[in-house]
Amino acid sequence: MCKKTKLLTSCLNILLAFSLGISIAPVHAHDVGTLLTTVIQGAHRSEENRARDKHRHPAETLLFFGVRPDMTVVEISPSNGWYTEIIAPLLKQQGQLYAAVPLIRNDMPEAMKRRDAAYRQMLSSAPDVFGNPRITTYDTAAPIFAPEGSADMVLTFRNVHNWAKVGHAQSMFDGFFKALKPNGVLGVVEHRAKPNTPLEKQIESGYMTEQFVIEAATAAGFRLDRSAEINSNPLDTKDYPGGVWNLPPNLRGIADNDKPKYRAIGESDRMTLRFVKP
Repeated sequence: MCKKTKLLTSCLNILLAFSLGISIAPVHAHDVGTLLTTVIQGAHRSEENRARDKHRHPAETLLFFGVRPDMTVVEISPSNGWYTEIIAPLLKQQGQLYAAVPLIRNDMPEAMKRRDAAYRQMLSSAPDVFGNPRITTYDTAAPIFAPEGSADMVLTFRNVHNWAKVGHAQSMFDGFFKALKPNGVLGVVEHRAKPNTPLEKQIESGYMTEQFVIEAATAAGFRLDRSAEINSNPLDTKDYPGGVWNLPPNLRGIADNDKPKYRAIGESDRMTLRFVKP
């Protein structure tokens, strides 16, 4: 049997086991890529979410971070579940997903309450797709995301600016460190500001500097392992009146006749950073 045929057979066997819910042995990187592709192409994902793949590069991003189907992964602030739709099916047989959502208080906007309820409903309504993720709630001032030292990986996508706004970015990174096992990985994707942008401007625009993120992670005890340009966008000038929210998918405050111009820019320029807990 030729090498190509052996590889194809191996991948098909893994996919068959995955679809039937059969336990499979730890897989190699190329097999994880095959599984990710299958999940990303799954019928459970809406056309609206699929349309953002070209901007968010989910397979390349998750492979860069080193995700595997047998990991315990914490996803921080999953919002409406765009990444959960990919991560949860990948982990449902051998791994465990902790979906860490912000604590919803009575004084919070109704939109946040509705989003939280919709996310919980999404997970509970399709256990055949998502398995059994564990939802945890956290307070940004003193967050606990999962049992201490239990996670192989913590992932956060485009959230750092929100924590910086309330002055709790450092406590969040400290919480990531506590949740991870030794040699565990923190993966960060965040809107990227130009170097030396003042912090006030970062918070106002939603774009954070790589320096801010690296310093917060390092202060928590992490070591920067490597970075990637997977989610870069050289068309993003980062100087819009309404900050990053002027760009897709929000197009907040953009007149209808200007929307084609902003759609042509695409989604924001983003840093992709991989940290390791020593």
